[in-house]
Amino acid sequence: MQSRRRHLLETLATLPLVAIGGCATMNGAAPRPEFGSPDAVVDATYRGTAGERHAGLPHFRTLEQALDAAPTDWYAPWRITLRPGLYREKLEITKPNIRLTGESRAGCVISFDAYSGQTRPSGVGTWTTFGCATLIVRAPGFAATNLTIENGYDYLANDAKHPGDPTYTNDPQAVALMLAKGSDRAQLRNVSITGYQDTLFVDAGRSYFRDCLVSGNVDFIFGAGQAVFDACDIVSRPRRKPNVAPHGYVTAPSTQLRDRYGLVFLRCKLLRESALVPANSHALGRPWHPAATFPDGRYADPNAVGSSVFIECFMDDHIAQDGWWSMTGLQKSGPTRTVFHPEDSRFFEYRSHGPGVAQAGNSKRRQLSDSEATRYTVAEVMGDWPAGPR
Repeated sequence: MQSRRRHLLETLATLPLVAIGGCATMNGAAPRPEFGSPDAVVDATYRGTAGERHAGLPHFRTLEQALDAAPTDWYAPWRITLRPGLYREKLEITKPNIRLTGESRAGCVISFDAYSGQTRPSGVGTWTTFGCATLIVRAPGFAATNLTIENGYDYLANDAKHPGDPTYTNDPQAVALMLAKGSDRAQLRNVSITGYQDTLFVDAGRSYFRDCLVSGNVDFIFGAGQAVFDACDIVSRPRRKPNVAPHGYVTAPSTQLRDRYGLVFLRCKLLRESALVPANSHALGRPWHPAATFPDGRYADPNAVGSSVFIECFMDDHIAQDGWWSMTGLQKSGPTRTVFHPEDSRFFEYRSHGPGVAQAGNSKRRQLSDSEATRYTVAEVMGDWPAGPR
């Protein structure tokens, strides 16, 4: 009986979403992550004892307290409701099936301001891009809805400084959300993920974003994971550094060659935050080959052949006419760096529209054929996760 109950709970935990034709439905077939009664409440104004029950539910002032109190070995969703407030916390989720539901996307904000080049509180080393995120997910089954996750580092202030300024950092990467090793089957709905450089680090597992907003400027959606962005707003933000071109890059995938899919954008809107983002200033992406250690040395991973695909998206005129850009990586030997070209990556578009789409005859913006495009559905990208269309 115990094994049957455990199997049922494991099955329920992997059935968060059903989609049809590559697009999530809202007709009752798609349970949303906020459905169900909460198991805990987080309220920034709460001043009682952490975990004390009110109206039958344990209450906490911080999200960290609620996460610490969540069960470690749990096979059904553990739902935490966030009351409106600013939660200035740097968090890691290491427990499976945590579900965060805010009462308001704009009113429930999880924020921190760590950046890559910042010294850690211990005084030993810096955060690096892999450690600076406001929220790092290292467990499967994570879900969030109706809230904002941001990195509040003042990127623009640093961007405006002269490189000779002693307070200037050449490592301003500031991640808001990182899906790290251990993450899989992550789903976010109606969530704002905001920052500037390296906002969303999708580095592991499968993830599904629906009706979300992701904003940034340089490589602000990046990593090696498999992610679908379904009907999301992808918002490019301005720079203050003079004479920089392009101003930004929407994606920087590092998809492993063995993985068929990387970052897939379905019916999204590629927008600019304001008129401070010029026309023809942001590339759709560039190929990131992160440094890796091999038996013969440490150099840019040749197997990180990134994949970014935009299907039936609206593109405003800030998108660069040639679409994609090159990127350098650590060379195996010698003082110079290897240049990786977009033509050698898996960068494609299909039937997008708006002033930023490819002009006729532009071979630099490769288009999928009709038959090729049919392979880019939620079901295909998500594989054996029951989140895809059935």
